[in-house]
Amino acid sequence: MIVMKFGGTSVANYDAITRMISIVRGRLGEKPVVVVSALSKVTDLLYKIADEAAARDMKDAMDLLSQLRERHISLAKELMPDNSVLCGQACDKVNAICDELESFVSAVCAVGELSARSKAIIISNGEYLSSNIICYAMNASGIRTGFMDARKMIVTDDDYLKGEPDMNVIAERVPGIVSAAYEGADAVITQGFVSATAAGEPTVLGRGGSDYSASLIGMAVDATRIEIWTDVDGVKTADPRRVMNTRSLDKISFEEAAEMAHFGAKVLHPLTIEPAVRKNIPIYVLNSMNPEGRGTAILQNSFIEDGVKSVSCKENIFVINIFSTKMINTSGFLKRVFEIFSEYKVSVDLISTSEANISVTVDSSQNIDAVVAALSEFADVYVDSDKSQVSVIGKNIINLKGLLEQTFAPLRECKIYMISQGASYVNISFVVDRTVLNDVVQQIHKYLFEK
Repeated sequence: MIVMKFGGTSVANYDAITRMISIVRGRLGEKPVVVVSALSKVTDLLYKIADEAAARDMKDAMDLLSQLRERHISLAKELMPDNSVLCGQACDKVNAICDELESFVSAVCAVGELSARSKAIIISNGEYLSSNIICYAMNASGIRTGFMDARKMIVTDDDYLKGEPDMNVIAERVPGIVSAAYEGADAVITQGFVSATAAGEPTVLGRGGSDYSASLIGMAVDATRIEIWTDVDGVKTADPRRVMNTRSLDKISFEEAAEMAHFGAKVLHPLTIEPAVRKNIPIYVLNSMNPEGRGTAILQNSFIEDGVKSVSCKENIFVINIFSTKMINTSGFLKRVFEIFSEYKVSVDLISTSEANISVTVDSSQNIDAVVAALSEFADVYVDSDKSQVSVIGKNIINLKGLLEQTFAPLRECKIYMISQGASYVNISFVVDRTVLNDVVQQIHKYLFEK
């Protein structure tokens, strides 16, 4: 059994879904479990609908909902022009989902308050719309396809907008649900991103969470591999939207992939790796627009050569500097600092310490006001904004002679605010001004990969 996840661009329209069905057809002998995202840009549209509902703007919310309905109805008709029965059933399903969503959004508008639970309900509809249409289209194409509701499989805590999966419960539930859906079927399909609490309350896994869904399901069914189908030819040496002359990597380790994802690479959700590692399941990042391409294999460490694999970056970060003479020769100070970050659920990327100073980086999308206020009660706190983080990632990079010289040679004229080397020897990271990020990444990439 294999798990195949198709992202938004891989199910964006008629052409993309037709290619996707062809790809799945070629894997039927391996019993594919298909995981799909919402159609491209639909989740963004649903976030806008949620915002309009919170603002009590009924007219704009309903206009956006009308666009949502029209796009999916049109797609269903385009995909199944010769099967009026299945097309009609697909359109009925789309209308039912959209009718229920309209009623819910109307209620939110009336109240004028958008809870995290309500937002999760609204933004999860994209995956239910896409998975239903694609399921009917696959059946219309001759692939008998069973449908599964991800909320019955992916169980999380009650963090509605970024649920923490219960891997033990998932491992218990998923095999039976998949087995039942496979009765009389050639393939089965479900949704990425969406999940639920043990009590059935709706949650989501956070933006980009469909990769994570696929990995969790792959872990639960002991898949022989997990395929992540996207719109690029595997994992690149840098972000091709930011850097010229990147190249695809044939294979990388689980550790390297996790570092790349965490430190800014957009190809994989950062949490995708952990469930696969539990069962040592290889992950393949493939291009649905180039199905014959090799893509990138993500494998256990022993199959991977030493060396630099990529230059990743986070464009917009904060550097929080914490200074206190109370740190000197005092135990427990670091514990006190990081308990505050934990209490306010602010995750830290890089850490650098000296006798009286701690510097950390956090993503700018996080609200740090409460953390800064709490830290300021016993330390001097300074926040540098408009900074960027650059990470050079590879296997055993500590053993590569001259790597630091190669990395920092292009930066002689650049101000560097912080440097951190991971204890795993998988990355060297540093902080620069956001205004010079693109030039820095391009120059480092050129120096490391284009000689």
